[in-house]
Amino acid sequence: MAGTHTVLLTLLPTVLVLIVLAGVESAAVKDVKDSKAQGASKRVFMPASDASNFFKRRGRRSPRTYEEYYAEQRVKMAANERRREHLEEQNNEYENYLEEERDGETDLPV
Repeated sequence: MAGTHTVLLTLLPTVLVLIVLAGVESAAVKDVKDSKAQGASKRVFMPASDASNFFKRRGRRSPRTYEEYYAEQRVKMAANERRREHLEEQNNEYENYLEEERDGETDLPV
């Protein structure tokens, strides 16, 4: 008998909490239409039809426009040019170092 009273006293608050929470729709969303909140959500979210059209227009395998292709090629060419100049500068520094080493070896008295 004491066991059933303990179980009932334990379950009673749980049942009451569930009954109260069932009446609450959401604690985070207000029912009042706030003009600021509505304006912000319009800037962030778009209708599903617009979103699907956006992804249909520009899929993963869709062809690039000429401007996109040309811009990508310019970026690649600029990166290659910087890389080439850097390697050329390193080669010049290494050649200067070798010349200084050779000059240092020939200046030594025998």
